[in-house]
Amino acid sequence: MPRRWQLVRARREAVPVSVRRFAARARQRRLNTARPWLFVVGGTAVAALLAWGVYGSPLLSVSEVRVEGAAILTPEQVREAAHVVPGTPLARIDTDGVVRRVAALAPVDRVDVSRSWPSAVVVTVTERRPLAVVPQDTSFGLLDHQGVLFQVVAARPAGLPLLRLPSPGPSDPTTQAALRVLSALSPELRSQLGTLEAESVTRIRLELAKGRSVVWGDAEDSDKKSKTATLLLGRPGAVIDVSAPDFPVMR
Repeated sequence: MPRRWQLVRARREAVPVSVRRFAARARQRRLNTARPWLFVVGGTAVAALLAWGVYGSPLLSVSEVRVEGAAILTPEQVREAAHVVPGTPLARIDTDGVVRRVAALAPVDRVDVSRSWPSAVVVTVTERRPLAVVPQDTSFGLLDHQGVLFQVVAARPAGLPLLRLPSPGPSDPTTQAALRVLSALSPELRSQLGTLEAESVTRIRLELAKGRSVVWGDAEDSDKKSKTATLLLGRPGAVIDVSAPDFPVMR
């Protein structure tokens, strides 16, 4: 009759200590070999989950475009120019593109765009400030320190000098010359200034209160011309000619 075999698990005490130690060291070696791969796989899974949460999850998508600093422009005009599509993952918003689009609006001097987690884009605009006005048919255009015509208003704002220019604009040499003269005026001249007329870069003239005028010439030596004209304000004469500031003429 054939003998039947049966596997029997030996008790731990029956295994020699040296064998148990060898088996434990072998298990530890296998664990040490696998541990770096476990870390890589686990880290990859966590990174993938985070990436999906930031770039794909609807929980971190745009639901609001918040506009700050707008006064001339309405918030809706800024939002329309920003062209941020609701529902776009916040991390995917091209902030540089938003800056370029909003900066193209004439009243905008500077613009900053940031993300406000979890779901808002913040557009902060700094609008241009008027330095002077230029006549435009029945209205007035506001001009900033760079010569940018950024807004048209129906009535002339109080406290702003009137500039008469052939072609006002930031790239117009006559406009730039007129702005240099305007920035050099003393408080006394500015307080009496009604109109600054620049026919060309070399033919600039100030129309003051009480019918007086100052022949300025070009924009060179404007600081010296301003000091000379200011000193001559107290002398009689309807015309002060400081086109040659070292040799002023009163008439």
